[in-house]
Amino acid sequence: MKVLYFAWLRDKVGFGEESVTPPTDVGDVAGLVDWLRGRGGGHAEALADMAMVRVAVNQEYVTLDQPVAADDEVAFFPPVTGG
Repeated sequence: MKVLYFAWLRDKVGFGEESVTPPTDVGDVAGLVDWLRGRGGGHAEALADMAMVRVAVNQEYVTLDQPVAADDEVAFFPPVTGG
């Protein structure tokens, strides 16, 4: 699974992209977030408040109950505002 981090999330995690292999019981975005937080450090800090984070799976905005699979691309980014 390819995971991307943008803006301040990238700064907190320390890099913009990584390939991960979550455990088989990680079946949705919420499970992935919990697993990533469990890695500690920047991941825990960046994903601490999911009200401040948007998620896309395969370039489509999704909610935390969206299923994920090993070949997905999951992106985390701050809310986008216009103006």
